[in-house]
Amino acid sequence: MEDADFDALMELVVHGFELAGVVVLVVGALAAFGYALATARRTGMTVAYERVRRGVGRAILLGLELLIIADIVLTITVDATLESALALGLIVVVRTFLSFSLEVELEGALPWRRSREATRVDGSHSA
Repeated sequence: MEDADFDALMELVVHGFELAGVVVLVVGALAAFGYALATARRTGMTVAYERVRRGVGRAILLGLELLIIADIVLTITVDATLESALALGLIVVVRTFLSFSLEVELEGALPWRRSREATRVDGSHSA
């Protein structure tokens, strides 16, 4: 396979991951809103709000992961320059911070504290 063919194929792969990321964001958010609206009468607006918030947050997390994959594939296969690697590093740092912040916001606890708090609630053993 020639370099031009390989680059064209990798650009298609990148566009596929970008498209998948956007689809996950849009469909996930719409599904979260639809589910919350469908259950709002039974559960109340407060519960529906929490459900839509969690659903949209999960869609954003998954969408971000797919977009990071697209950036990584683009950088290592098509645009392998120091400048693009530095740009990728910055993008990954920003998206990782965003993902971490969303995860903490959705779960209500830091990841390393979640397992301790879950065992306390279970009562299986205390830390």
